[in-house]
Amino acid sequence: MLVMIGASASGKTEIAKKLIDQHGFHKMITYTTRSPRPMEHDGIDYHFLTQKAFLKKEAAGDFIETVTYNQHLYGTAFKDTSPDKVLIVDPSGANVLYEKLNGAVVLFFIESPENLRRLRMSARGDQPADIENRIQKDAIRFKKENMKHIDYIINNETASLDKLTKTILSLYRRHLQTS
Repeated sequence: MLVMIGASASGKTEIAKKLIDQHGFHKMITYTTRSPRPMEHDGIDYHFLTQKAFLKKEAAGDFIETVTYNQHLYGTAFKDTSPDKVLIVDPSGANVLYEKLNGAVVLFFIESPENLRRLRMSARGDQPADIENRIQKDAIRFKKENMKHIDYIINNETASLDKLTKTILSLYRRHLQTS
């Protein structure tokens, strides 16, 4: 499974979309207790659950990993894993995936400068207070030192999304062949 880790607006979601739309990958649809954003759909973007339903699935052992982010619960289900899936998680989620699925995951850490991430968040309509809050939290949460393992570090500052996607795809395929 191809796993991407990166701070808010690092480009991981756009790269994942290209892998899905152009290269035959499927989105790993995770579970969350947050409300859908405009244009998000249940079962396509996330499985949107109440907190009670989420906690019930967690207690049943359905999740590989769970995390609380911005006061909402997120979880990845065991039943949904496969090599043709793309998953985006935070460092703690990546650490759990590495521990539980070691050889079945390839971890890509997507880096992008803070000033560029601010511009991207602003362009997508995030509120200034939300942007500052994410920048501050992400500075702590997305330190590489928080990761137990990273297979590849990808810098998303100047290359096009198409080029980054092709680089990630090439590295992923090579990694699978040598594993």
